[in-house]
Amino acid sequence: MTIHSAQMSIRGGQWCLYVALMNAPGSQWPDHYFGRSAQVPTVAERSRALAALGFVFADDAEWEWTEYSETPGDDASPVRLLASVQVRSRDGGMP
Repeated sequence: MTIHSAQMSIRGGQWCLYVALMNAPGSQWPDHYFGRSAQVPTVAERSRALAALGFVFADDAEWEWTEYSETPGDDASPVRLLASVQVRSRDGGMP
């Protein structure tokens, strides 16, 4: 069973959930846009989006949030949020 990292961040004013697939360019990573909303998608909404992409949470997986500066090293730079969780293919194989 292959474990992947699913990540979620804001892109162009929309929350985007994507699954980082090793050995595949970013343009081929499956993704889901939640639409324009200031609210963070709920865990249930994220789970449904992952299922639609063919993935489920890995055993004991929990969402982790990281903040980072838009401009590295600049304390006055806007803060961005990145959420990540470990997932696996819904059928246990490669997507």
